[in-house]
Amino acid sequence: MTYRQALLGAAALAIWSCVAGASLAQATDPGENIENEMPEVSADAEIQRDTRDPSRGPVTNLPLPRYVSLKGGEGNARRGPSLSHRVDWVFRHAGMPLRVVAEFGHWRRVEDQDGAGGWVHYALLSGVRTAIVQQDMLELLSKPEENANVVARAEAGAIVRLHECTKDWCRVSGGGEKGWVPKTTIWGVDPDETRD
Repeated sequence: MTYRQALLGAAALAIWSCVAGASLAQATDPGENIENEMPEVSADAEIQRDTRDPSRGPVTNLPLPRYVSLKGGEGNARRGPSLSHRVDWVFRHAGMPLRVVAEFGHWRRVEDQDGAGGWVHYALLSGVRTAIVQQDMLELLSKPEENANVVARAEAGAIVRLHECTKDWCRVSGGGEKGWVPKTTIWGVDPDETRD
């Protein structure tokens, strides 16, 4: 080590000692106002401070619950939000409406009309809205009125595409036909939901 390096090192040590000494003196000064110190915050307190809307998903900020549909012909519903969790349920109908009730990373907890379900990877889901017909030989009407002309009939369990909805009626399509049905005869839309 050269004389210059030793001199610079000693100067740096002296400066550090002065700064550390001043900090120590400030911390132990009896006149110091302790209330100005930041209190240690626990993880529980941080969680409680979360100001996100509980009716919105923490990942997407979309409403919870909300309806989506199965993108492909098959989707595994797992016990937890990862591939390492076991498969509890397999959805096997393309376009099947599902209700998202929770989110975690790339996973969505979904339920079918019977409440069965689990965690499904978001890539298996679509934002296209569908519904399941719950009444056998449901009449699709030309207008949202009870006395309107019958356009077609749908069997119970049929999956139909969901279009606009009013307070009491929804327009659906399937099998090349489109018509209005009472909202209470299908699953895949909330009772108070309206769609344009």
